[in-house]
Amino acid sequence: MYHYRRLNSDISFFQKIKNLDYILIICILALSTLSFFIMYSTDGGEFLHHTKSHSTKLIAFFVLMLVISFFNIKFWHQCSYFLYGIIILLLIWVSIYGIKASGSQRWINLYFLVLQPSELMKIGIILCLAKYYHRLSSEKVNSFVNISIPLTLIIIPIIFVLSQPDLGTSILIASS
Repeated sequence: MYHYRRLNSDISFFQKIKNLDYILIICILALSTLSFFIMYSTDGGEFLHHTKSHSTKLIAFFVLMLVISFFNIKFWHQCSYFLYGIIILLLIWVSIYGIKASGSQRWINLYFLVLQPSELMKIGIILCLAKYYHRLSSEKVNSFVNISIPLTLIIIPIIFVLSQPDLGTSILIASS
């Protein structure tokens, strides 16, 4: 069912295409198609603003997903702390200048996209903790210092996300 995939950076572009997880891509395309038709039906069976917006974002982010999948895993390992810091700055930006709607302040208007940094933090915290634990030997994992640092890395974004308020996302960040 599974076959060995080389993780070296010296494999060619065509080998990377061959090694893509096509079952995952087909599932994403099936869900995307379903979401398109649901959005189309909510617009009354016409290709109106919501359907156009959804379709544009769907195509753009699907292409972005494919592009990101070709990045070497070492890239994500090297920039994980930097990404975490950038997302923390975005959370601070949201708390000061974010868009307010329905009693919450969670979004940043980028004019072509409305960004919710707390959603990015779900990925950022996983990358950050993975890099942190990657450098530790298994004997050192249970020491007080090596538990308190990851807890601090988790608590900082939780405080910002709870201030938005967004309890669901803060619970998801805490569960990582």
